Amino acid sequence: MKLIKIDLDHMNKQEWTREATRSVLAIGYFDGVHKGHQTVIKKAINEANVRGIEAAVMTFFPHPKEVLGNPEVPMRYLTPFDSKIERLKALGVDRIYAVRFTPSFSKLTPQQFVDDFIVSLQVEHVVAGFDFTYGVKGAGTMEQLGAYANERFTYSTIQKVTDEDEKISSTRIRQELEEGNVQKASFLLGYPYKVKGEVIHGDARGRLLGFPTANVSAADRYHIPKTGVYVVAFYVKGNKYNGMANVGYKPTFVDNLPEPSVEVNLFHFAEDIYGEIVEVEFLKWIRAEQKFNGIDEIKAQLTRDKETSLRWLEENIH
Repeated sequence: MKLIKIDLDHMNKQEWTREATRSVLAIGYFDGVHKGHQTVIKKAINEANVRGIEAAVMTFFPHPKEVLGNPEVPMRYLTPFDSKIERLKALGVDRIYAVRFTPSFSKLTPQQFVDDFIVSLQVEHVVAGFDFTYGVKGAGTMEQLGAYANERFTYSTIQKVTDEDEKISSTRIRQELEEGNVQKASFLLGYPYKVKGEVIHGDARGRLLGFPTANVSAADRYHIPKTGVYVVAFYVKGNKYNGMANVGYKPTFVDNLPEPSVEVNLFHFAEDIYGEIVEVEFLKWIRAEQKFNGIDEIKAQLTRDKETSLRWLEENIH
């Protein structure tokens, strides 16, 4: 798989067209690479196979809302850039065009976008969702793409992919995560929701309580699920372990933690993994985070949480 980064502000067209080859191109932002996105990308792969040419994806970074909306709080992603590239690669595409979304890129007319970012890349067929837009203020639509193409390429429009009569979307998946519905979010994604990060030193309170934890510092701006206690799977050094995680602000001990922490207590595990890059897979939300009155109360609740987690794992993981 070949990754080609394109930056309109620091490259001229000859630089990115130098890498071009005949392809079928799936276009979209693709945060999460969820089931709807997968439908678009698999259609492109199938079309490419029929034509005997490469299957390519064009995605963008950062999110247009970050560039045009200038949000006060930085956006969080289901799949930050590196994670998204891994997901796209796993689907079996041959190349990825990663286009930096900048103010100057946002000002391209629909025709300029088609000419410079589709035709110049030797694209023979485009696949995108029905609601994909392009060009300044999203003025270009899929219904208009044929006119802009002017018979230089063909295209397919993928209609709305739904679950329970509701569109599968990145926004919907974020809402499910914010409500703690990690099982539903994973179903809509088509794979378990995970956060990648590094195990860092914490305050060692878990060890004193008899429930040592791995403190995971997210590697990027992942969308962290609702605060509370979860059953999790934990991946480190190529191995998978089960455990429970607290996502939150540690109100018993801390008054003003700026970001939610992710602390994982692993079952049947006693290795030193400080500095390791790990993945936390959220399986089931079991209770809200709470403030305790003392050490004994905390230990009693953690014991109950572990029993709940082990019972859920026994009933649901085979």
